[in-house]
Amino acid sequence: MVADSEHDANMLYAVRMFVPDPFIYLRLNGKCHVVMSDLEIDRTRHEARHCRCLSLTQIQKTLQRDGIKKPTQARVIRHVLNRAHIRKVSVPYNFPLGLARELSKLRVKVKLTNGPIFPDREVKTAEEVKKISGALMMAEVGLAEGIQALKNAKVGRKRRLIYHNGPLTAEKLRAIIDTAIVQAGGLARNTIVACGRQGCDPHERGHGILRAGEPIIIDVFPRSQKTGYFGDITRTVVKGRAGEELRRVYHTIERGQELAFEHLRSKASAREVHEKVQEFFTREGYKTGKLNGRLQGFFHGTGHGVGMDIHEAPRLGPNSSDTLRSGHVVTVEPGLYYLELGGVRLEDIALITGSGPRNLTKFEKVLEV
Repeated sequence: MVADSEHDANMLYAVRMFVPDPFIYLRLNGKCHVVMSDLEIDRTRHEARHCRCLSLTQIQKTLQRDGIKKPTQARVIRHVLNRAHIRKVSVPYNFPLGLARELSKLRVKVKLTNGPIFPDREVKTAEEVKKISGALMMAEVGLAEGIQALKNAKVGRKRRLIYHNGPLTAEKLRAIIDTAIVQAGGLARNTIVACGRQGCDPHERGHGILRAGEPIIIDVFPRSQKTGYFGDITRTVVKGRAGEELRRVYHTIERGQELAFEHLRSKASAREVHEKVQEFFTREGYKTGKLNGRLQGFFHGTGHGVGMDIHEAPRLGPNSSDTLRSGHVVTVEPGLYYLELGGVRLEDIALITGSGPRNLTKFEKVLEV
């Protein structure tokens, strides 16, 4: 692999330390090898003791002594492989195309790995579950601050929310949430605070003034600054009184989430779990389809794996071929979206165990605040 470990989850999984610039990783005979610059080499030897650390500077000097004026990354890789008498490598799907072509010119055969390069990432160890729970706690801290701000907000003219003598906007509430997460040791990006119709686009971040009586979707998914693992939680709340139809939709989603939990078990089909929720919503009268060119109803998956990526295997959706296993950590996040009502979504994180699912999320579900 050639990548940085701040953005590439596979690289972080391999070396277990954050490195901001791309570097070379090789697994030779089951042993981790990394090629590091002088800037990172001492830290790597201390933090990634399971890896053999090679000096990029020393390799470049050797290549220059051998007459190579510009020792490129590809030349460095070939040098390391030559010393191990290796001429063929397997690389992940996102390996740089230009680098692969250069290696081919240097007579290194590059083969794409069939499937994930670290299949073990999908099943979490007890230690990884603790790290996900830690990141989830950071998400809950941020969510609590956001909901407290909504509770303290006043209702002004035209149902506009006022907070500290100024309008309470999605941007301001997101800043309150994200600041609390940073103080708890997390890093939040693209936190969702979507009010009313904005919530009908599930990944709309939200903007503008928040209003009483409308559903506000708050979706928080921070990454732990220490471990690199993610947490993920969504709550939908209303400032003041919710209308009867909105209340009915909310309780339908609560029941849909409970139904999903009832079917989460080892060896269950992820697609079938999703279908149970979809069928329940349809029976309750909440159909999914296009209206005036826009999708409405329940048109996304029931959940996804979470770990060093916010979205990873397995997937709980209509096209999933995944089978659930003990050790999987997945979100359970059904939602219903109708323009005349707004969006409503609830999300918890579940650990699949041999005796059934365990909900890692502790945060309460309350519609009206």
